[in-house]
Amino acid sequence: MTGQTFDLGPQALIVARLADTVTDDRLDGATPCPDYAVRNILGHLAGLSVAFRDAARKDLGATTDTSPDSAVPDIGPEWREALPKALDELGDAWRDPAAWTGMTRAGGVTLPGAVAAAVAADELVVHGWDLARATGQGYEPDAVALRASYEFLSAAAEDPTRGGGIFGPVVPVPDEAPLLDRVIGLSGRDPGWKP
Repeated sequence: MTGQTFDLGPQALIVARLADTVTDDRLDGATPCPDYAVRNILGHLAGLSVAFRDAARKDLGATTDTSPDSAVPDIGPEWREALPKALDELGDAWRDPAAWTGMTRAGGVTLPGAVAAAVAADELVVHGWDLARATGQGYEPDAVALRASYEFLSAAAEDPTRGGGIFGPVVPVPDEAPLLDRVIGLSGRDPGWKP
């Protein structure tokens, strides 16, 4: 998938719709990420949307240089307006063919544009699942973004240094399981997780 372009907009819209239905009483609820409440997942989605938007634009600086594990993210007071706007801008930015060429940076890591797009797809797919599970919503990710996430995570699963950082150890999932379950297992999460 990293050799061809695809539209991140549909998956960004799915995440925005999930976030739109989160009520205030759910913000402190548990998520599949042990150190993150729902508010932290939403804060992370806001931050990564801006970072990957800027990575696509090659607008490198503080938003693209900050490691995602530098602090536990949280929502700001205007998150209900800011998050969907950032998600929309992320989708738009990756529609520019120049976003996919050359090198860029996200999370303080320099990488090819096409790889950054795959990482962005993975972030949106997996954290969309986190948000849906934590808030009791149905979830059907965009098929193209899901495939990009699977290909990215499959390659990452073969990395011998895996186990720390943004991924936990792979959770075994049967080969015949739905693709989303396999993606979630590759991300280090249990597809059966419930709050």
